[in-house]
Amino acid sequence: MLQSQTAILERNTTFSGDFATEPFETGWAREARWFVQVLSTDGDPDVQLTTQVSPDGLTWVDLDEPHHVSGELTSWSVQEFGHWLRIRGTVDPGSVKVRIYLALKS
Repeated sequence: MLQSQTAILERNTTFSGDFATEPFETGWAREARWFVQVLSTDGDPDVQLTTQVSPDGLTWVDLDEPHHVSGELTSWSVQEFGHWLRIRGTVDPGSVKVRIYLALKS
């Protein structure tokens, strides 16, 4: 039987400068997809997001190239990601208020 789960890692959170989301354990999943919903912005920020992976939830390495947020909803898939996932981001200038979802399937 296949399993699925959607986790909301950030809910109505405002970011500026450099940030990282809460980590999420994903070792059971085969597929992952990020969804980043922009709720509001201050200024005209350039938002770059990078998927990071970890073997233990403590030490992190970038998995892919940065994704630029454009529009209200941005999404990308993640493959071959190991046991832990999170997003590392940069917002410059200004700030952005977002919801960040991680959808997983086995």
